Amino acid sequence: MQNPRGTLIALGGGDDDGLISLIRSELCTVNSNIEVITTATLEPMESGQAYKEAFEELGCSSVRFMHIDEDNEADKPENLERIAQAEVIFFTGGNQLRLKEFLAGSKLHRLMQTRYLEEEITIAGTSAGAAAMSDRMIYEGYGYYSLMKGEVKTTDGLSFIQNVFIDTHFTERGRFGRLAHAVSKRPQFVGIGLGEETGIIIKGGQHVEVFGTGVVTIMDSSHVRYSNLEEVDEGEPIAVENLIMHLLVEGHEYCLTDRVFRKLSQQKRRTASKA
Repeated sequence: MQNPRGTLIALGGGDDDGLISLIRSELCTVNSNIEVITTATLEPMESGQAYKEAFEELGCSSVRFMHIDEDNEADKPENLERIAQAEVIFFTGGNQLRLKEFLAGSKLHRLMQTRYLEEEITIAGTSAGAAAMSDRMIYEGYGYYSLMKGEVKTTDGLSFIQNVFIDTHFTERGRFGRLAHAVSKRPQFVGIGLGEETGIIIKGGQHVEVFGTGVVTIMDSSHVRYSNLEEVDEGEPIAVENLIMHLLVEGHEYCLTDRVFRKLSQQKRRTASKA
């Protein structure tokens, strides 16, 4: 499969000033076309305007927001034209199931995927907007119950990246169990747990670099020697042997294809700032 030319950025939620500053300083110029997608939120006008103002405060001069829902179809000619011209596409937080319901599979969605694959654009998201980036996303599973068979639910995501689960608000909302459960059911997937105010930059669809103040948790079940998932009934606790976990902070990366943890040299840390 072709490695994408675009860049993905996912934030675990919380204060996103650092994410906006990162996009502005390293991945776009003041003249870049930025489109904020507010579909996940139930307060699109307030959210869209807040992000527009946040980017504008950093000097960005071409920022617009787009809401897609039951009353605003995705495939309007105006929307397609705007996404065709966008250099940054930013998904807000809210409910990731709304992104699947109102955006996934549309012409607009396919245009985003094609451009991400073939062009050097940036697709970013926070909270729900980050969780929906992969081909599968977690949308249910809470606390102690997330380690019971059948309690963790996943569904199709936006498929900008494959074979990854991205979970957000990870440490703050105690989501270790549900990510462990999800990757144990699908060993071909890598689990990425993002704490708030902490995120990842994914380049080439495989190199995951950390930014922000907290910790990114990586879970790898490709070397699991035993699990009881096929043996127990729904609602019973699961057992898993040899689930591998890594903790990454800023200055470190993880390669999804090789499943290798690395510390970055000073020279390799992210791209040089744009003027």
